[in-house]
Amino acid sequence: MPTLLALFVWVSLATTAFNLALDARQGAYVRRHRNAVPPGFADNITLPEHQRAADYEQAGLRLGAVETVVELAVALALAIYGYNALFGAVARVIDPGLTRSVLFLLAAGAVSWVVNLPFQIGRTFGIEQRFGFNRTTPRAFAFDKLKGLALTLLIAVPLLYGLMALMRLRGNWWLWAWLGMLFVILAVMEAYPRWIAPLFNRFTPLEGSLRTRVEALLNRCGFEAAGLFVMDASRRSAHGNAYFSGFGRSKRIVLFDTLISSNSEDELEAVLAHELGHFKLKHILIGLLQTAVTLFLGFFAIGYLCQQPWLLPSFGISYQDDSLALIVCVLVVQMIGPVVGILGNWISRRHEYQADDFARRMVGAAPMMSALLRLSRDNASTLTTDPLYALVHFSHPPVPLRVQRLAEIEGVAAQ
Repeated sequence: MPTLLALFVWVSLATTAFNLALDARQGAYVRRHRNAVPPGFADNITLPEHQRAADYEQAGLRLGAVETVVELAVALALAIYGYNALFGAVARVIDPGLTRSVLFLLAAGAVSWVVNLPFQIGRTFGIEQRFGFNRTTPRAFAFDKLKGLALTLLIAVPLLYGLMALMRLRGNWWLWAWLGMLFVILAVMEAYPRWIAPLFNRFTPLEGSLRTRVEALLNRCGFEAAGLFVMDASRRSAHGNAYFSGFGRSKRIVLFDTLISSNSEDELEAVLAHELGHFKLKHILIGLLQTAVTLFLGFFAIGYLCQQPWLLPSFGISYQDDSLALIVCVLVVQMIGPVVGILGNWISRRHEYQADDFARRMVGAAPMMSALLRLSRDNASTLTTDPLYALVHFSHPPVPLRVQRLAEIEGVAAQ
């Protein structure tokens, strides 16, 4: 087996084995604590609710383990044989040129899309349905997938043509590709709240006393938003959430209708204060800079590797094409992905603590603690998480740690 391909295989096997071991640790940890609510939380979380969250977590871990193994098998099959064979099939019917390269990349992406689809169906109509979260119908699910696929192709096809054209320029093509990708990210951030999100959900202006409280909060924080909206999330799921979208003067605040129906106004104000904290503390800007740096390093590595004549042969590829070089480069760069992901999660967890503290200063610790516990209960998020599993996988600190930290800062007992 060629050297680079062998390295990819071994790294993939090792990473998958590590993730499966972490899943097993998490499953064992959750089972071990299933029959007792963590100390300090029994007043807010009943034992049946705690056990439901544990069972929900276990179901997700089981399906996730199967998905991980299947994805590994497909990734190895594509790397060892599939990409070469797939490009050969495309090359037999399409003449050399940009279109052949783009069609090959789309075909490779289609394989991943098809492999992932059954697990999305199983998660939605299996786990989510069984635990009372799913509210979508098979027809609506299929329609959403088709709309998402059409939108992806609408965006991806021109970008792939542009990328393949840049790669043919050689030299510092990767620098222009990096700048173009940054522009696309900013453009999507601007376009998402205006044109993309309304393709999937209805957004209505927030009204009533809650709007008055939110506007007062915005004034206290010195924050301007283009609008306050309620999203009809209940059409598809019972999960509750809130988010900010856009940037600059196009920033919008969106509350799920499920969140509004299950939380008090004090709790909703705390959730929004937390999200406002991310903006006021420059976390969004920091995230964009992290993305820019990561993309820069990734494109630089790809630009270097694509110029090496040994790249494709060392991966067992017998054809020569920029699209194949791009895929192999991405696979090579992804081998360090888990390390980058752990670092990114560590930074994100620090930001979450900081945003919690901002919310505490804006609305008080008690509403924030209550909101965290209610979100945990309503979304069936387990309060018992293996520390190593959380370190590797969690971009947010576990709820008990966030509540405990707020309580310690405020000098009160955990609610």
